[in-house]
Amino acid sequence: MNAIIQQIQELKKMKNAIILVHNYQPPDIQDIADFLGDSLGLSIEASQTDADIIVFCGVRFMAETAKILSPNKVVLLPEKNAGCPMADTITVQEVKKLKSEHPKATVLAYVNTTADVKAECDICCTSANALKIVTDGLKDAKEIIFIPDKNLANYVSRKTGRQFILWDGDCPIHAHILPEHVHFQKKLHPDALVVVHPECLPEVIDLADEVQSTEGMSRFIGQSKKSEFIIGTEAGILYRLRKENPEKNFYPASAQAICPDMKKITLEKVLYSLRIGYGEINLPETIRQRAERSIQRMLEYKS
Repeated sequence: MNAIIQQIQELKKMKNAIILVHNYQPPDIQDIADFLGDSLGLSIEASQTDADIIVFCGVRFMAETAKILSPNKVVLLPEKNAGCPMADTITVQEVKKLKSEHPKATVLAYVNTTADVKAECDICCTSANALKIVTDGLKDAKEIIFIPDKNLANYVSRKTGRQFILWDGDCPIHAHILPEHVHFQKKLHPDALVVVHPECLPEVIDLADEVQSTEGMSRFIGQSKKSEFIIGTEAGILYRLRKENPEKNFYPASAQAICPDMKKITLEKVLYSLRIGYGEINLPETIRQRAERSIQRMLEYKS
């Protein structure tokens, strides 16, 4: 495996490539990251990099976002079938129908959406900046269509008092983290803080000491004086948290919270992608330009 990593590093240098990795990726992929982060951090990095090639170790909507922000760069997704079930819950036609039913509404799209859906929206958000965007960026909006994650929308609504027009979408991985999972872990680890992602069910969020994006989790835990944490999100984040905080203990709220799509990329696939340009992301320019407006608005609210 070291030989593969060495070849990746050599090719990366030769081709002026950068490897962006999401927090849910497998440990060996996290270890080769030039930048490891959540959707917001990865979006910012993609918009600012001087690399000629972006190798995106995540899922398709993330690689599309990188291409939207960096149209003149080559963006590679080493596994073309790494998708997102949440993003697949809503189509362009369904967004257009919502807009026709609510013609005066502002359309806020979670970044976990396809490029063509983003092109139909006014502004995007991530779990890290959704509260700030609704509070500051959309403070004058009379109606807001919030797509596609009803759980994130519910959390933002409860925190801000704003009511949204919702879409019945969610992340099946987070939706299967149940209150009984948290209660079970609390019995085993009564002193542990419960830190969950806002994609979780409202009943799970009600049990949390902290609700954070994955990057927010990393910051919060790094600053906390507590030594034990129950983590309610996709289990891949635990590798990073343990690596950053070796003196602290982490327990998944549910060990079954594993996204199959996030685990599809391997070192061999990264090497193959870099070597021959496999998995290049291309978007129609009309879609890319329209989607870029909604993402650039999002990037005005970095936290």
